[in-house]
Amino acid sequence: MLDIQFIRENKELVKKATAAKQVDPEVVDRLLELDEKRRKLIPEIEELRKRRNEIAEEGKASEEGRKIKEELKDKEPELKEVEEKYRKALFEIPNPPAGDVKVGKDDSENEVLRKEGKPTKFDFVPMDHLVLGHTLDIIDTEVSAKVSGSRFGYLKGDAALLEFSLVQYAMEALVKEGFTPIVPPVLMKVPIFHKLGYSEHLGNENYYFVLGDPEMKNKGDEEKGYYLVGTSEHSVVPYYMDHIFASGELPKRFVSFSTCFRREAGTYGVDTKGILRVHQFDKVEMVSFTKPEDSDKEHEFLLSLEEKLLKALEIPYQVVKMCSGDLGAPAARKYDLEAWIPGQSKYRELTSTSTCTDFQARRLNIKYETPALFAGNKASGLKFSNYVHTLNGTAFAIGRTIVAILENFQNKDGSVTIPKVLQKWMGKEKIEVKNSG
Repeated sequence: MLDIQFIRENKELVKKATAAKQVDPEVVDRLLELDEKRRKLIPEIEELRKRRNEIAEEGKASEEGRKIKEELKDKEPELKEVEEKYRKALFEIPNPPAGDVKVGKDDSENEVLRKEGKPTKFDFVPMDHLVLGHTLDIIDTEVSAKVSGSRFGYLKGDAALLEFSLVQYAMEALVKEGFTPIVPPVLMKVPIFHKLGYSEHLGNENYYFVLGDPEMKNKGDEEKGYYLVGTSEHSVVPYYMDHIFASGELPKRFVSFSTCFRREAGTYGVDTKGILRVHQFDKVEMVSFTKPEDSDKEHEFLLSLEEKLLKALEIPYQVVKMCSGDLGAPAARKYDLEAWIPGQSKYRELTSTSTCTDFQARRLNIKYETPALFAGNKASGLKFSNYVHTLNGTAFAIGRTIVAILENFQNKDGSVTIPKVLQKWMGKEKIEVKNSG
């Protein structure tokens, strides 16, 4: 969320930024109206309570006391209602796009910053990953459809080994860069999930809600249920909820591994085929906590690591910068790395990295200490707290990376050459068709 004082002082700027995110800027006017009512009611109620306590100390019933009681009976519920509407309106305002982000309506206005490598060409008719997976007997979507429904898949044999190789490679590379490995929970309490900033503007409809207790369904108590994480930063960022970092602790970086769950929509017949867009998938994710002055540099650092990992796999890709209308509510800036997918003859999103500035940190109360400075620029010994900035970036979305490897490294005989950087974990150079004889 944004600082209410900032919104009061920069109303038109916030309205313009809100509109750039394709959100009705009227929410800013509504918030400030509620803020004014709230600021008027709070001192009135405090003064009435103070006078009520003074009368109580006198130990005498009076007409004034009865009148105050009636006034509080009206004003306290009014304040509660205003506070609820105020908080809801405050949470509906998205994080403003960063100053270098292009104002645009949707993904059609995103910017391609650069391309790395050339689209893979073949001297034979290439197969898509699903045909390759079935031919090599390493991907099964037919049985998964019976067991779990559409948009699921089994990774078997060398596909499973390929997943673990990608995880090992990413973990080894990122630990060397100073990231701490972490395996987070995949279930989150509803109130904590809402604090991440994805719930407003129907953002939570892309995620799975589950009930921890079947009885809750009858009671309608959804707040006691859980959300399944859609990406592992969902449960890594709240690890430091209500925490104050010492200044020297930042940046704090994690590399996480988890299974993730989403109600992926996709385009029927293209995205629903195979394992490119599925409801369950595994990810290796980077999460950073930084000081505000370091967050832009950290964002570029995360992007550079994503490119380093993808270049090592030798997969052609392009870097895309999201326009304002294609940013989610928490993100101020986002880059996508889109890999060339021969089966579709186009680039498709493989990884992304976002900076959420202090938007999530304010909701989750994550701060860092800074010394108070006075004349002469010397520390006074006193300390103040500021909100950290949170950033995230995908090292590997495993399923999509396997798709890119299979389709770009396939050979005429139906085999797939394993990227050199993964061969030490795979223990072989190729995934080959099994000899049925």
